[in-house]
Amino acid sequence: MQLTAREDIEAPLDRVFAELSDFETVERQALRRGIEVQRVDTVSGKGPGMQWATGFTFRGKMRKADITLTEYTPPERMVFDSVSGGLEVQMVIDLVALSRTRTRVAITSEFKPKTLSARLLVQSLKLAKGGVDKRFRSRMAGLAKDLEDKLKRQA
Repeated sequence: MQLTAREDIEAPLDRVFAELSDFETVERQALRRGIEVQRVDTVSGKGPGMQWATGFTFRGKMRKADITLTEYTPPERMVFDSVSGGLEVQMVIDLVALSRTRTRVAITSEFKPKTLSARLLVQSLKLAKGGVDKRFRSRMAGLAKDLEDKLKRQA
């Protein structure tokens, strides 16, 4: 199953990428939302091989996910692979400069179940795909607006 969303942000490509790849800030935001996040790699600087161990509540149960940055191509692309139980998720973030002051951000998440329980979860997501798509795009739009507002304040 695949979810996609794209938004245009009124800011230059390099500034948008810098904000999206500010992993310390993203970690703090996740912690504020009740997600446990811990960096578990020994990579110095930003790049492929960065890893995080996360814990979060989903459907009333505590879940764990291991996230790895597998591709890091500034200022155009980041790819994250995560594993949670029998579910593998790949999230691709692509950025394209539409002009000197406008950037398109496209996010694609692909879910690959590896166990029966993960298949049941993905099947239930497929049955509610309309609502899931709508929430995914809505959250992406909110992220883009917050990012655009933050970059305007910094200018």
